[in-house]
Amino acid sequence: MAEALILDSEALNALANPTERGALALRARAIARVAHERGVLVRVPSPVLAEVCRGGRLDAAVNQFLNREAVRVVELTRQIAQRAGSLLAIARMSSANAVDAFVVSTALEFELALIATGDPKDLKRLSLRHPQIALMAL
Repeated sequence: MAEALILDSEALNALANPTERGALALRARAIARVAHERGVLVRVPSPVLAEVCRGGRLDAAVNQFLNREAVRVVELTRQIAQRAGSLLAIARMSSANAVDAFVVSTALEFELALIATGDPKDLKRLSLRHPQIALMAL
């Protein structure tokens, strides 16, 4: 059974820049450590990069984190994108929440998924009908 830890932008930032994120980083590292111990896949949906990357040396810590062997970026496919649109419609949310919907839609690619998030409220609305997705607030 494929399990995954999906990182949203806040979780990715906390793991990539721990000295700047304080308690968020501690919680994110604890979640990542448990995932590693359980052999869970760690995935970052590619649209999350649009929220955290700003170019040049500002991205160095994020790129260093993404270059780890255990972390993979999940490309945005047509299926993921269209499912994200459906999730937004069902939750009656606007496209302002598109990246959150891409995160949830990516999680649905796995049999079980835990989303590490700094935005549990919106992600809960988007994942409400999907019991195979759990949320872990940072």
